[in-house]
Amino acid sequence: MNLFSALLLGLIQGLTEFLPISSSAHVQIAEQLLVLDHSLTRPELTAFIATIQLGTEAAVVMFFFKDIVRIAKAWFRNLNLRKATATVDSQLGWLVIVGSIPVVIVGLIFKDLIENDLRNLNVIAFTLIAFGLVLAWADRIGKKTKPIEQMTVKHGLLFGLGQMLAVIPGVSRSGGTITVGLLLGYTREAAARFSFLLAIPAVLGSGLFEFAKSYSDLDSGSILATAIATLAAFISGYFVIGFLLRYLVRGSYLPFVIWRVGVGVLVLIGLGSGLLVA
Repeated sequence: MNLFSALLLGLIQGLTEFLPISSSAHVQIAEQLLVLDHSLTRPELTAFIATIQLGTEAAVVMFFFKDIVRIAKAWFRNLNLRKATATVDSQLGWLVIVGSIPVVIVGLIFKDLIENDLRNLNVIAFTLIAFGLVLAWADRIGKKTKPIEQMTVKHGLLFGLGQMLAVIPGVSRSGGTITVGLLLGYTREAAARFSFLLAIPAVLGSGLFEFAKSYSDLDSGSILATAIATLAAFISGYFVIGFLLRYLVRGSYLPFVIWRVGVGVLVLIGLGSGLLVA
């Protein structure tokens, strides 16, 4: 892999990971357009993608580091109920744990199906369009009044079910959870913020697992390219998180819906013309 392709994939990963437009879809489309399947073996490409995903997860951990530390401290204090009562932060800790359960169960049970049968551009085109329209509907009808402090265990589990849908390529992890949050009446910013917090254990855990399995497939010639791509994913991902949270104070999800539908239509055209292969 040349350095330009590596840098481009790293930027795509970072720019799309936290927006509700599906990073897995965009990375897979880019892989085909860059003809990486012909220049890398499948294990090498898997190792590369697993590594650059750690860059984006490092970005979300750094961005929310103070929140993570505060929530973790409150959660551990609350384990001894004789000395502490539940606080908003300790409740958030439990909500992240509860919300992470569905995606872990589904990911373990359907791992082979997800990695082989569903990683298909026909599926991606459909999910980009369909779930984009669902996001638009949720953004339109959601009351958008509840702050993150009002979240309940039931709602945390429902957020987790939304994250569970993201095992289907093209759905988008943030898109699924944000859609659920909007339907439950949370503000756009609250839905996005909890979506990012909820993604940390699941994505970091799966990313480290895949990295541990596949990093040895990277040869010495690919190490520099992978390092550049990971750094690009980290930097771009960090700034995208800040941008999205600031934007959602007043902006809607409509631009992301338009992007999803547009990319989905272009993928279908590419498949029909032979430019892309399912």
